Amino acid sequence: MSYRIRIGQWVEGARFQNFITALIVINGVTLGLETSEAVMRVAGTALLAFDVVVLAVFVFEIAAKLAFRGAGFFRNGWNVFDFCIVAIALLPASGPLAVLRALRILRILRLMSVVPALRRVVDALLHAVPGLLSVMAIILLFFYVGAVLATKLFGDAFEPWFGTIGLSMYSLFQIMTLESWSMGIVRPVMEIYPYAWVFFIPFIVITSFAVLNLFIGIIVDAMNVMHAGEKAEASAQAPEQERVARSNTDELAEILSELRTLRIEVGELRKGSEPST
Repeated sequence: MSYRIRIGQWVEGARFQNFITALIVINGVTLGLETSEAVMRVAGTALLAFDVVVLAVFVFEIAAKLAFRGAGFFRNGWNVFDFCIVAIALLPASGPLAVLRALRILRILRLMSVVPALRRVVDALLHAVPGLLSVMAIILLFFYVGAVLATKLFGDAFEPWFGTIGLSMYSLFQIMTLESWSMGIVRPVMEIYPYAWVFFIPFIVITSFAVLNLFIGIIVDAMNVMHAGEKAEASAQAPEQERVARSNTDELAEILSELRTLRIEVGELRKGSEPST
């Protein structure tokens, strides 16, 4: 077996991946410590040296996987994600590009690729993207209609909030998040337009309590679909595994039977070869 195959299988093995997971977590903590001037004065050199070691391990991992998988490495989206995260860390971070040093914290996002539970959640989110886009289109439609109405109804008296469609959409977004919507916006508007609640209450009900909950529903449904798919795949594999196990058992029984027959034949041959007395 080629050394590249052995190294690749070792790198993709459970032990090394557990080591990578621990390294990512520790590196996330050390990158957070680097934001403290007091910590950097005491252990700055050690933290920077550890960061270089971590980056070297990540580069070794990516290189080993590339050597093992070849072009197939890039057919896996998670491999591409890991490659981009590590590549960003290798960019020069001096002069105008010094801001790129802050992007080192992106390494902790690799937890999403090495922890199966997190990977399943991300896969579910990606699976739900078409439905989420539809919900976002509905929200945008409600926002545009509401912004046009709010600009025409309240723009003259409350120009900072509803003077233009852009300002109205921003104000409606604040209302949708329920951030100071009552005392900050709606009540002052109702002092001049007493029936303004007829517009704002339905808008809040539709956007905050109905449409936004569709996001949660779509994501949960996507996770249920993926979980059901995994169970179906496991159920489909179970009969095959049972068939292989039965085949191995039958083969072992046949071998044992042949060994018994052979032992009997050898015993008879020995008896026949013994000199008569």
